[in-house]
Amino acid sequence: MGTHNLEELFQQKIDKEVKIEPKDWMPEAYRKTNLRQISQHAHSEIVGMLPEGNWISRAPSLKRKAILIAKVQDEAGHGLYLYAAAETLGQSREQMINDLHSGKAKYSSIFNYPTLTWADMGAIGWLVDGAAIMNQVMLTRTSYGPYARAMVRICKEESFHQRQGFETLLVLSKGSKEQRAMCQDAINRWWWPALMMFGPRDSESTNSDMSMKWKIKRKTNDELRQQFVDMIAEQVKLLGMTLPDPALRWNEARKHYDFGEINWDEFWQVVKGNGPCNKQRLDARRKAWEEGAWVREAAQAHANKQRTRTKAA
Repeated sequence: MGTHNLEELFQQKIDKEVKIEPKDWMPEAYRKTNLRQISQHAHSEIVGMLPEGNWISRAPSLKRKAILIAKVQDEAGHGLYLYAAAETLGQSREQMINDLHSGKAKYSSIFNYPTLTWADMGAIGWLVDGAAIMNQVMLTRTSYGPYARAMVRICKEESFHQRQGFETLLVLSKGSKEQRAMCQDAINRWWWPALMMFGPRDSESTNSDMSMKWKIKRKTNDELRQQFVDMIAEQVKLLGMTLPDPALRWNEARKHYDFGEINWDEFWQVVKGNGPCNKQRLDARRKAWEEGAWVREAAQAHANKQRTRTKAA
């Protein structure tokens, strides 16, 4: 069967909402797009452990420490699910991690910002995980089967993370003058980077059209960003706080909130590796990979030994 006919049959499956599985025929561009997106998502989960892990030892109570430990563990699990899904597209986990360490592969720009106070743990849960969920709920219906199935559990856990983050800020918002100021400061610093998480404008997103056609994505960057703004603009009222955007206001005609312009120069600088913590994050990942080499070698030696025993039996 010719490539043209295969592409037609492939698109018919997509249009009928039939999942594409690893052994199915797929266009090379579809494979590469999924591999780039899934591996980038996996990297983001792993790198995302760093700004929060920094606060485990400084959490204000045993309860908060336990919650944060559990959350960081969840993120490690998410990374493993996603690396496993990406491997079904033909690239080894080691190669994906090497691409991350070399700077070839990207991860979410949000994780290149510092966590300066305890309130940042709440802001990350509420805003960062909230933005992630907005995108990830759509991914439970993405056309590539292994990715869609991995996202079901991830979304359930991320939903808990968002609620936990909001509850952290809610407690601070009802606290002392200093605690309320810390809460507002964290919201001010994380709001715009959270909006950047949805990626560039649709007009500048080179992969958006094909990703929508292949149902890798279900909504565009700008649609998801608007949905997020509409949600957070209402939730922030419950905190008695404000979002740092003087242009934010309800537009009755559109039935959506209008909001200000993102600093796209900052966005692209962070994406290109020039953010506040880019070097720190990658240095930490490289160090962990190098210091964990003995664990990987021991696990491989044990697996080889087990295989040898099985064959001998």
